[in-house]
Amino acid sequence: MASRPELKLDDEVGFIKTFNQLEADKTNETVRIFDRGDWLSAHGDDALLIARVQYKTTSVIKTLGKNPGLPSVTMTWTAYKTFLREAIFRLGKRVEVLQNVERKWKVVKQASPGNLQDIEEELGTNIDSAPIILAVKVSAKATEARQVGVCFADASVRELGVSEFADNDIYSNFESLLIQLGVRECLIQFDGTKKDAELHKLRTIADNCGCAVSERPPGDFGNRDIEQDLTRLLRDERAAGTLPQTDLKLAMSSAAALIKYLGVMSDSTNFGQYQLYQHDLSQYMKLDSSALKALNLMPGPKDGSKTMNLYGLLNHCKTPVGSRLLAQWLKQPLMNLEEIERRQQLVEAFVNDTELRQTLQEEHLRSIPDLYRLAKKFQRKKATLEDVVRAYQVAIRIPDFIGTFEGVMDEAYKGVLDAEYTDKLRSYSDSFIKLQEMVETTVDLDALDNHEFIIKSEFDDGLRIIRKKLDKLRYDMDKEHQSVGKDLNQDTEKKLFLENHKVHGWCFRLTRTEAGAIRNKKQYQECSTQKNGVFFTTTHMTQMRREFDQLSENYNRTQSGLVSEVVNVAASYCPIIEKLAGVLAHLDVIVSFAHVSVHAPTAYVRPKMHPRGTGNTILKEARHPCMEMQDDISFITNDVSLIRDESEFLIITGPNMGGKSTYIRQIGVIALMAQIGCFVPCSEAELTLFDCILARVGASDSQLKGVSTFMAEMLETANILKTATRESLVIIDELGRGTSTYDGFGLAWAISEHIIKEIGAFTMFATHFHELTALHDTYPQVQNLHVVAHIGDGEDTTMGGDAANSKRREVTLLYKVVPGISDQSFGIHVAELVRFPQKVVNMAKRKADELEDFSGKHDDAQRVQASREEVEEGSKMLKEILMKWKEQVEAEDLGKDEQVQRMKELVLGDQALLANPFFQSVQAL
Repeated sequence: MASRPELKLDDEVGFIKTFNQLEADKTNETVRIFDRGDWLSAHGDDALLIARVQYKTTSVIKTLGKNPGLPSVTMTWTAYKTFLREAIFRLGKRVEVLQNVERKWKVVKQASPGNLQDIEEELGTNIDSAPIILAVKVSAKATEARQVGVCFADASVRELGVSEFADNDIYSNFESLLIQLGVRECLIQFDGTKKDAELHKLRTIADNCGCAVSERPPGDFGNRDIEQDLTRLLRDERAAGTLPQTDLKLAMSSAAALIKYLGVMSDSTNFGQYQLYQHDLSQYMKLDSSALKALNLMPGPKDGSKTMNLYGLLNHCKTPVGSRLLAQWLKQPLMNLEEIERRQQLVEAFVNDTELRQTLQEEHLRSIPDLYRLAKKFQRKKATLEDVVRAYQVAIRIPDFIGTFEGVMDEAYKGVLDAEYTDKLRSYSDSFIKLQEMVETTVDLDALDNHEFIIKSEFDDGLRIIRKKLDKLRYDMDKEHQSVGKDLNQDTEKKLFLENHKVHGWCFRLTRTEAGAIRNKKQYQECSTQKNGVFFTTTHMTQMRREFDQLSENYNRTQSGLVSEVVNVAASYCPIIEKLAGVLAHLDVIVSFAHVSVHAPTAYVRPKMHPRGTGNTILKEARHPCMEMQDDISFITNDVSLIRDESEFLIITGPNMGGKSTYIRQIGVIALMAQIGCFVPCSEAELTLFDCILARVGASDSQLKGVSTFMAEMLETANILKTATRESLVIIDELGRGTSTYDGFGLAWAISEHIIKEIGAFTMFATHFHELTALHDTYPQVQNLHVVAHIGDGEDTTMGGDAANSKRREVTLLYKVVPGISDQSFGIHVAELVRFPQKVVNMAKRKADELEDFSGKHDDAQRVQASREEVEEGSKMLKEILMKWKEQVEAEDLGKDEQVQRMKELVLGDQALLANPFFQSVQAL
């Protein structure tokens, strides 16, 4: 690691005073960094943060001034770039870079998780998804319905999206929207005085979805000037006031805040360039933040391999735009059957045509740069001749794509491939012809081999003269190269090279083994020794190099006017570059789906999709796509059957670590894969369209935020009960574990019954409350499943202990899901697996047996054995008594004591009921 720059300031006292003044208006989320030319510095709390995050030690802190002094830290530009990624993507901070302009420190760059425009160069190309930033405003006057208005943007594409919708008191629609869009930063109104409960809820949801929150004053949300601003920004010729979106008052307030925050109006290149569109929440499946985690959609901090999450598994994209689109699709599963089937047909075309798939992946797609970033550089007037050449290189590759598609012989797919790709690519290729001609006429393409981007010399008299001199110099340099080779007796093709070094300019390089040849020879001056050899020069070479640099500088100065003309012409192709980016990104993702479907351990299949609200979900030999990719796993397949009125609500019991969680989650993952248009890991599959996937899984403790395990569990469950519809898919993995057994079971039962009776959503409920399986007796649409475990006798495990416990039951988990109930959890078996001390395990078994015996004896003492017929007979009689009692209570309007008395009379007056063994056992309880 490079040594840290030394902290040297001319006027420490003056800087400390200035710094303290600047700090007065800084928010906690902002990190300020001072650009000092060759190095950078940070001070105060920011210095401490950088010391912890970047350097992992506070020993790097130096103190400016005295009593108490100002903690300070320095950074090289390399360290700054590393810190930038950490601060923005992991910590969700805003970063401001200040420069000393005319003896005043001014902010020259601003960046935040949702706005990376100023620092795109520093971050490089590996940004995994589009940085979406969103502003939200709510109106919560009514008791239940809240109106939410949002405006959002990807700062790299000139579009503003707006949406306005009603929401419930836990803002589940707002949460779905954040996930659908992949929002990185959320602007929320905050006036710093009162604690607004509604805004606090929004902040919590944004936190859960991994968004950085930026609080903005209420004044930013004023929509007085918004129509005027939009009229200047939008491409649409009409006045903004005539657009339908401007009727969405809350969304317009959010738009005002977002436009101000991004500083869009202060950059005149934005005028007349933006588009405004309305986002429809209902066109995509809704996902909540729990589902996002439960289904492992995106990479998590603890993922060991890339295939541990769905994004990593499916991402075989060859372009940055493709990878970003995949991340977007995963969070926006489609609700439109036609669109899903179109994607599936395209995937099928690439699955069946191996040559087409491989040619596109290996030859064509991998050569496409980040086209959105390229277009952005042109739009922001930051493009160079190199960027023009990049656009040209893409343009000349489009015919290769077209040629490959024209080679498709299968008529079943040709039509759909032509409509989605070939026809569009043809029209873009035609549009690029003029750009190609301009570049080939004006740019010196031969100079690209030396990584030089220059205008052809014959294009201008001044350039022609300089070019002639440069060519003469190159000829003289080559002569000097040969002369030195002869003098040193070195092969000028294999041992002695003439190179244009980025620091030393034109000079010679000898391989390290031959470096001794120039030692002790005064005519050769050594420049530096590096891994690939020793760089040196001669007096004559140094003179030629100086002249060459000077002439090159003149050439660049002379051509700069022509370069800016060429760049301006190329910039007019931005709309086509952006459209091309969209088509190639789509192609990249579809081809990636096909690649994964073919190369899985067992090939995926195309699922049959039923229209919304119809059909069942039946999966044969289903697998979890991520689990089957892990090393040393031979995945056990399971069938799934979710059928209306027969098996809508599945209760899965069975041992710990038996595969219950994997089984219920894989159904969610398969449903989501089907609705993004991908093939699925089954041997056969048919699915209905789900409007949302809602999950309550694992103990998502949030103690750091002051929320207990049980509270977090209840919040997630409340979200399910308020959001789910008959067309939803609900996944519940354990419920009620965070409180007492009785309370937990009571809640689990009540919640299950509510979902079955009131909502009717397809649900999978994995539980250790075996008593829940009794729901099947009342509701025929409830099916009980269990995970199979084989139990056999093991060897003697005690050392002279009591003989009754000397045999250990060996439990073999088979990971097979079959109909029926499991009445054991094998928790103690798991304790044995992780090598609990044997004494502890034996004590646990003894206590468990005692508890079982106690409840068994207690029950046996009081319970009268009843046959199945007697149970049915007794239940029927008891039901009749209760119906009669209800009628009399209502008809006579009886008080509480009278109701109890009437029940006693009815029961005691029915001799057949009193003689029934089942009723006697109930009475005994």
